[in-house]
Amino acid sequence: MKIKKSTLPQHSLLANTPCDYSDSFEGILTSKNQIQSIDLGKSFFSSAPKWVDYLFELRNKIVSLIGLKTSVKSKNRQEQLSEFNCLPGERLGLFKVLERNTDEVILGEDDKHLNFRISLFLESNTLRPNEYKITITTTVLLHNKFGKLYFAIIRPFHQMIVPEMLKGIIKNLSAKN
Repeated sequence: MKIKKSTLPQHSLLANTPCDYSDSFEGILTSKNQIQSIDLGKSFFSSAPKWVDYLFELRNKIVSLIGLKTSVKSKNRQEQLSEFNCLPGERLGLFKVLERNTDEVILGEDDKHLNFRISLFLESNTLRPNEYKITITTTVLLHNKFGKLYFAIIRPFHQMIVPEMLKGIIKNLSAKN
């Protein structure tokens, strides 16, 4: 499965959002089923490799010592996912659903050191009805020197995690055929 660097889709809800950092990755999903943005949102939370979960646990332990926001420990992740409707205001872990339309879900959080947004963008291929391009874009708005330092440390991990997450989303949604 090929994942490549990309750009923010032109019609993204994040198109005019100010940021200090932005990256995008895209991949192709072939599916017999019709895919919607809610499917992307749900799959985002169930497609991470185990090592990503361990990195988030480590991150939460470290940043809790300095007063940054952390994920709430989930008692039953599968139950949370089954009740998750990907509606604005809903939260899973550190990620809050900020917006959703038929093509896109925007996740994110605001904290004292930085704000981040994640766009899960779905584009249908009009020439191949069973093919979808999925683009994950991350934007970061830094607030202070600590935000710059924090993101300098996190950025290499972020750039490894996002393509793996996208592979997982595509694999997860392909398995539902």
